Amino acid sequence: MKKSKKLLSSLTAAFVAFNVLAVFPVPVSAADAAKVKLRIMETTDIHDNLINYDYYSDKATDQYGLAKTATLIKKAREEAKNSLLFDNGDLIQGNPMGDYVAKIDPLKKGETHPVYKAMNLLDYDAGNIGNHEFNYGLDFLDMTLEGANFPYINANVYVDDGDKDETNDKNYFTPYKILDKKVTDENGKEHTIKVGVIGFVPPQIMQWDSANLEGKVIAKDIIATAKKFIPKMKAEGADIIVAIPHSGFEDIPQTDLMENSVLYLSQVEGINAILFGHAHKVFPSADFKGKKGVDLEKGTINGVPAVEPGFWGDHLGIIDLDLEQVDGKWKVVDSKTEARPIYDTANKKPLVDADQAIVDAVHDEHEGTLEYVRGPVGETTAPINSFFALVQDDPSIQIVTNAQKWYVEKKLQGTDYENVPVLSAGAPFKAGGRSGASYYTNIPKGTIAIKNVADLYVYPNTVHAVMVNGAELKEWLEWSAGQFNQIDPAKGGQQQLINMDFPTYNFDVIDGVTYQIDVTQPAKYDSKATVVNTSASRIKNLSFEGKPVDPAQKFIVATNNYRASSSKLANPDGKRIVLAAPDENRQVIIDYIRENKTINPTADGNWSLAPIKPSAGVTAATLNDLEVVFASSPDAKDLVEANPAMSFIGTNKDGFAEYGLKLTGEAAATPKPEPSPAPTPKPEPTPAPAPAPKPTPAPKPQPEKPATNHKVVYVVQKGDNLYRIGLKHGVDWRVLVKTNKITNVYNLKVGQKIVIPVS
Repeated sequence: MKKSKKLLSSLTAAFVAFNVLAVFPVPVSAADAAKVKLRIMETTDIHDNLINYDYYSDKATDQYGLAKTATLIKKAREEAKNSLLFDNGDLIQGNPMGDYVAKIDPLKKGETHPVYKAMNLLDYDAGNIGNHEFNYGLDFLDMTLEGANFPYINANVYVDDGDKDETNDKNYFTPYKILDKKVTDENGKEHTIKVGVIGFVPPQIMQWDSANLEGKVIAKDIIATAKKFIPKMKAEGADIIVAIPHSGFEDIPQTDLMENSVLYLSQVEGINAILFGHAHKVFPSADFKGKKGVDLEKGTINGVPAVEPGFWGDHLGIIDLDLEQVDGKWKVVDSKTEARPIYDTANKKPLVDADQAIVDAVHDEHEGTLEYVRGPVGETTAPINSFFALVQDDPSIQIVTNAQKWYVEKKLQGTDYENVPVLSAGAPFKAGGRSGASYYTNIPKGTIAIKNVADLYVYPNTVHAVMVNGAELKEWLEWSAGQFNQIDPAKGGQQQLINMDFPTYNFDVIDGVTYQIDVTQPAKYDSKATVVNTSASRIKNLSFEGKPVDPAQKFIVATNNYRASSSKLANPDGKRIVLAAPDENRQVIIDYIRENKTINPTADGNWSLAPIKPSAGVTAATLNDLEVVFASSPDAKDLVEANPAMSFIGTNKDGFAEYGLKLTGEAAATPKPEPSPAPTPKPEPTPAPAPAPKPTPAPKPQPEKPATNHKVVYVVQKGDNLYRIGLKHGVDWRVLVKTNKITNVYNLKVGQKIVIPVS
């Protein structure tokens, strides 16, 4: 009996053990977990480039445009069972179409902005706010967003409630969304994954757009904001979290209110993917090689999958996540990242066609923009070209530096910097080189249209200003002087002047000081601003207002965001930026020409190549045999023949004309610009005239000038806006708003009378 019980007990234990193993396999096999492949796509920094069209050159392009990206989006969707599409902002500003919709033919309540006419066709899942969304003001932004058929998010912009109690601050936008995404796993079974999406914008919007935002909103630190909201999103059930910062990557120490904070955002626990932008770069790419936390092969930053798809729609960002459901929770087990291009830059050919539905959706706004850009900006009293920009002071650079100086001086009025001398740096962007013999600025005398401004400034940079001292200014110019090869007077004969390894866009001419460049001396810096000859000194006779520059004297130099943020010569310790404006240099040039109406493109001759004179071991006969050679456009031949310091040599195999330049003699032989007719004097706003003793002619209908109440009445014309009316009369547009009690600055009507206060 005992033996029977013992046997029964053993059988029972074995049966129980068998059932335990049968019901609860140990361990749970990965093969049994649900597996989902989820594709996440991103567009960013479209800047109103909806159609593949270059409005400045007035021709189609294959290198950018959302119409091209749309083709990539549709193809990428076809490749994946499950996908999401997000946009990362900077949509409504940045090219002439943006200005046309905001200022020329302003968007009205109830109308749909062309960016959303296009994007609504592409089934976006959500969008983030970029810094340029604030350029036209909050009212315009709010009205614009009403046209989107997908939700918008931003977590770090708050309503300015006027108190200093952060505990009661309210978000201006919806800080995040949790999307219920229906997906199909690898076995064909459906699931719902809760995808949390959160967006951020650089806190610097409060400086860049203070006029539009001050007293209305505040912006907080991106990292602190992420640490606040990510746990909340997890608590509310988010299975995975996608962060969409309109912010770039910088491998520098973390600071409060950091503009480009993606490196540190990737360290915030709980984020599964990062879609970033703002910096107009491509990640993953060689630009990020060796950067902290970056794995280019995997496309991760500190292990977090990340992508940045360039700008203007030239790439589509793609992150493919492999998800597994373990114990009821979804985990990212693998990922792959790609920035897919629309154009093959190496072979210079398009990779996709434009999506005709996008083109058709914005047809009317495109045609209106073309009419706008073909309109006049002002007049030039002489042709403007960059044929000789590398050998003499040049009018195409002079106009740029004049406009930048004009803008920066206005922006610094009333600040601690208003009494610091403002200089201005500009470079010859279109000066041949690797872009070919036709790549030169060449604007004829007469009317300048908006599209012509691209010949003066080809990049979408924004205006910045940096503080340097006299010694640092000289070093900046020494780097710039690396544009030239060293000329050996003792050798005589023909010697090539231009260093083709030095990009012409780094050849900064700095107006406001005078100087000469001695090309018989070795260059101190190479093209990457690395010192190659410590004791070299090419910059001679550097002067300000007729006196040698004091090494300790402070100067502010107007430049662009690229130079201010990336050059150790322009910004030696990384802390020299005193103005980081949101306005593009190109738009500043347009406004400058509009204000002056007629411009004289003559350069002021503030720099020249130093003359080469006889010296020890160098005879006059040897110098007489010396001819400095440079390449330029064949179109410059007629101008060269009229200049005794230059001669035409011939045409080389690359299609460039080669010219000789005499730098020898008692006087500097560098040719000076030919004089141009004097510009039409710019009319100055004046107070209404005092009553005259005799009858005066009837006043013109525009502007009307009442005789006694010290004001001018301006009648609004087609295309006018308050900013341009203010520029025309030297009055801040906000003063016009207050004086005329205007409640909607975007609703001016043709024929409306605007009172212009006259001091």
